[in-house]
Amino acid sequence: MGLIPTLELGWLNGWILICLLYLIYIILLIVFPKDVVERLYDKSGRSKRHKVILYIGSFFAFVYFGLIIFTPLKISSAVFIPGIILYVLGSAGFVVALFNFKSALLDQPITSGLYRISRHPQQLMFFVTFIGICIAIGSWLALFVQIISSLFLHSRILAEESACLERYGDSYRRYMKRVPRYFLFF
Repeated sequence: MGLIPTLELGWLNGWILICLLYLIYIILLIVFPKDVVERLYDKSGRSKRHKVILYIGSFFAFVYFGLIIFTPLKISSAVFIPGIILYVLGSAGFVVALFNFKSALLDQPITSGLYRISRHPQQLMFFVTFIGICIAIGSWLALFVQIISSLFLHSRILAEESACLERYGDSYRRYMKRVPRYFLFF
């Protein structure tokens, strides 16, 4: 892995992995019921402060995507295989989390499937997927920018939890006590 990647246009760049992930995501959003998609994109609970922090995180995400799009995959390097393994595991976990989300009752917090081990498995699996891409392109800079972006986007998760507490009350409070936010961290 190198610090600053060589940026170039190419057919075998990290954009392929991003496009594949988002293609799957878009297909699922199309086939999922409308009320599930609306629940997925519920923005209630976001304060002005959360929105500002989210915009800063989005800037870093934009930089990250630029690095990924213009950085070739290190197919012949030793980092490629571990990167692809993390990418596949993260993508599969993301899809499983989306199906867990879809199958939950709309008037109750989601507590089954991957939601039994993490309150935010979609975001966690997305993070794992993007870490895999950073490794597959062999870029420490992309990895650093991804981590910075995720730290800022953490504000969105706090807003979601606030909205869930307001919506579900004590049942979500009990869920928060049982299940860590990010798998290992409460």
